[in-house]
Amino acid sequence: MIERRRYLELIEPFIDVDLIKVLVGVRRSGKTVLLGQIRDRIIARGVDPEQTITLNFESYANRQYRSADALYEYVISQAKKTPGRTYIFLDEIQNVPDWQEVVNSFRVDLDCDIYVTGSNSKLLSGELATLLSGRYVQIRIMPFSFREVCELEQSLGRFTTNEQAFQDYLSYGGFPQRLAFTDEHSVTTYLLDLYSTIILQDVINRHAIRDVGMLRRVLEFVLDNVGNPFSARKIAGYMTSQGMKVNVQTVLNYLEYFQEAFAIYGASRYDLKGKEILSSTEKYYAVDLGLRNVVKKIETKDVSKLYENAVYLEMRSRGYDVYVGKLGAQEIDFVCTRGKEKLYIQAAYLINSKDQEREFGNLEKIEDNYPKYVVSSDLVDMSRNGIIHKNIIDFLLGR
Repeated sequence: MIERRRYLELIEPFIDVDLIKVLVGVRRSGKTVLLGQIRDRIIARGVDPEQTITLNFESYANRQYRSADALYEYVISQAKKTPGRTYIFLDEIQNVPDWQEVVNSFRVDLDCDIYVTGSNSKLLSGELATLLSGRYVQIRIMPFSFREVCELEQSLGRFTTNEQAFQDYLSYGGFPQRLAFTDEHSVTTYLLDLYSTIILQDVINRHAIRDVGMLRRVLEFVLDNVGNPFSARKIAGYMTSQGMKVNVQTVLNYLEYFQEAFAIYGASRYDLKGKEILSSTEKYYAVDLGLRNVVKKIETKDVSKLYENAVYLEMRSRGYDVYVGKLGAQEIDFVCTRGKEKLYIQAAYLINSKDQEREFGNLEKIEDNYPKYVVSSDLVDMSRNGIIHKNIIDFLLGR
């Protein structure tokens, strides 16, 4: 397994800082391995491995610690065995009811440094989570980026060119475990099983969904339409036209549940004239291209949408908040912000002369000096008027 340097560099400044480090992301995105890599870095600093406590709450072996009282008693007893600071690693913590209360108590009762992971975006919501207000830092963990996929594939000697690796990434995405398989059937089977796990475990069971068929159809519609603007009302109308009745509020609930489980991400509109984020969500993107491809019902491979989704995921993995830009009647694919940084991106498959005016022209109408990019598969550099054109492979590799 490769070292996830981007995340390790984000986390490293917080080691030994009195903040709980909370790593959140979709199931099987590599959080457990990353937790182990954080532990390794801490030990490399000279910490005795006996000063670390690691519990994975998806493991049946740790089922006796899936209550706040049992977890507290175990960790306290283990911490007393070794002098010095205790480093606590708790994986998939959402499986412990009232975990926020017991983890906060560790801060009070021990000299410790705490790291937890979870697979639900509402991990730190609700009344109990106020206990941790101001006492944690949250870091989003994504499946492998294209750069990470290339790094692993190169170490395995699978592809001779980045172009081959890119086509593989467009088809099968970046879930780490899928890279263990070499044939299409095994990869597809794994991704379908992962889809079932996310939907069944993280949505159906959590929210006691009765109409599972409708839930699946709504997600299939969203994944078929990544990058397309639509509303819950439009989804409900489409379902009704197909002979399946569902009301708008139910669709809104389903969309929220999918986002909680990190199956999809919503991109809100950003008004570039008013410089404000609008309340409605304009578009949705899949958490992973491979997961999207095995679930979607439309057979046509819409490469432009895959490119757009790939760029969205890349910017999220780089730590940006990503919005859909609105400039009067024009649209900018992505407005990306990170602290004081801001940049704009247009993503396309191939750019002909007509497309060039649209992709570059929309960016030229933005009256500020933040970086502006057009990303496509074209090899010829079309940069103009300060707008940088990038081949998508070079862009995803950070070149």
